[in-house]
Amino acid sequence: MMENLRKVGRILSAPIRFVNTYFKVFVLLIVLFVLFANTGTESEEKPNLAKLYLTMPIYESQSFSAQIEEIRKHKSIKGVLLIIDSPGGAVGASIEIGDMIRELAEEMPVIAYVRGAMASGSYYAGMYAHEIYANRGALVGSIGVIFSGINLEELMAKLGIKEQGIKAGAYKEVGTMMRQWSKSEREFLDHLLQEQYRMFYTDVLKRRDSRLKSKDFKDFAEGKIFSARGALELGLIDKVGSMQEAMNTLKEKAGVDEAIWLKKDKFEVYMEKIMEGAMLQILSLSAPQLKAEL
Repeated sequence: MMENLRKVGRILSAPIRFVNTYFKVFVLLIVLFVLFANTGTESEEKPNLAKLYLTMPIYESQSFSAQIEEIRKHKSIKGVLLIIDSPGGAVGASIEIGDMIRELAEEMPVIAYVRGAMASGSYYAGMYAHEIYANRGALVGSIGVIFSGINLEELMAKLGIKEQGIKAGAYKEVGTMMRQWSKSEREFLDHLLQEQYRMFYTDVLKRRDSRLKSKDFKDFAEGKIFSARGALELGLIDKVGSMQEAMNTLKEKAGVDEAIWLKKDKFEVYMEKIMEGAMLQILSLSAPQLKAEL
């Protein structure tokens, strides 16, 4: 009797074991199938427009460069919509991306659309588009430079930890977090930041030129952040409008009657959504500070 019950139990539990063992694999296979299904049935029409995204904090330029390389592979593309939603980032990477956009704009029309923020380094990069549109809820500006750090000296003393090391060069430890900065270190860093700040607002003056309502950098720079309407009044952007309006302008400048947009690989789109969602969660933790290096 007991043996029969055990046999019945094994029979009934077999489906459960199967689900526990293979269900996750089965779900993964379904996801992969959905992602890659019909990849060969896409329209064979050649794209004539492309979207270029600057929607993350700027700490490197390689991923942005890869987007441009993909666009350049398609000789049929006649114009680019640059979608911006970034708080800025590192000085060097922002300048590199700005140079890429400037070079691309020499080849074809580039219209920028500000979805959320065009601040600091993303303003520096995006200002090289032919025209800048922003939706009415966007934030624009933050033209300035910041160098910040923390001072762990008192905490280290409480923990009984002392730093030791050997250096060559009076400013080799400039910006250290292990002690308070000396007067000469602060002066050195201030000189460096003022130099980069002058470069930033001078490049804005050159690029926006006659579109700026004031040539006094204190009016549009100084790290100030503006509403879309305020940025328009200063001449930092060209129009407050929708993405569709920006698309229509791009079509007109590119001489395109019917837009055929360059499509991304489905798996790439899926991964970008995951990364963007994770980044939004990270940014939400520091949103009140709205802090960027450039």
